[in-house]
Amino acid sequence: MIRFENVTKKYTSDTVAVDHINLNIKDGEFFVFIGPSGCGKTTTLKMINRLIPLTTGTIYINEKRISDYDIHELRYDIGYVLQQIALFPHMTISENIAIVPELKKWDKKKIYDRITELLEMVGLDPELYRNRKPEELSGGEQQRVGVVRALAADPSIILMDEPFSALDPISRQKLQQDISELQKKIKKTIVFVTHDMKEALALGDRICLMQDGKIVQCDTPDNILKNPETDFVRNFIESGNVAHKPLLTETLTVQDMLDKKLFVPHHSDKTMAVLSATDSIETLITALSNHSSILVLGENDEELGVVNSEHLLVFLSDQLKEGALA
Repeated sequence: MIRFENVTKKYTSDTVAVDHINLNIKDGEFFVFIGPSGCGKTTTLKMINRLIPLTTGTIYINEKRISDYDIHELRYDIGYVLQQIALFPHMTISENIAIVPELKKWDKKKIYDRITELLEMVGLDPELYRNRKPEELSGGEQQRVGVVRALAADPSIILMDEPFSALDPISRQKLQQDISELQKKIKKTIVFVTHDMKEALALGDRICLMQDGKIVQCDTPDNILKNPETDFVRNFIESGNVAHKPLLTETLTVQDMLDKKLFVPHHSDKTMAVLSATDSIETLITALSNHSSILVLGENDEELGVVNSEHLLVFLSDQLKEGALA
């Protein structure tokens, strides 16, 4: 699908950002570049859609040199998701998503239907979100729109440059899960850059660890964990604390928050979204992405209290301090 053949990027004669890399990224693969700042991972990603020109070597997409593609057609056919969400603030969500389909001259009905499909795919009600402006959305919701905008024209390749790193830990964890589930449905070739080893292990089919512009190890998450090839790889894994439990452990429930006295004890608004005390913290996180507060009910539907995002953040922070979470 994407093949790097002896690719080098030099910014000056003595500054080598990417150093003679050879690599094959498979069709439909979720491929992750990772490494410390300045290792060349983002430069490598941006050379794929020619945002950064390579110095020597060749990159192929479907065995055709990227230099042989019309640059506009190349970029229209490669979705791109940035860390800076970069939605146009003066445009509605629909207008933001429609940009590339309109450039490709899709008819209005096809664009409308595609926007509906994509918003539903990431759990955003099209009728509620279609005509909103970006400022009316949370950071996590904006990033979901950024993801579906990259998917709008149905490209075969999606480039994602640290797309979740600016989000709070809860939104980031939820979006990691969402993109993992989404990939199972859409089966695109996703090239993803991160500096977070946990994120790489959670998402990648293969992980390419870089250092000083070179590939140090490229393998499956399982093989990298079990068989780090160098001390650098071993130290990088250990620095990410990846052996600990995941943030959203299934053993934690809403009742655990109530036990910590993290709730508003009294409430009478019967229209509020409702969860059971036995529901998982993961379920609560999903609910709080759509509602500001959640009414918690006990076994006999008695009102136990109301929880919100502030309660949740305090609870997860306490769990981290106690060593219960990674």
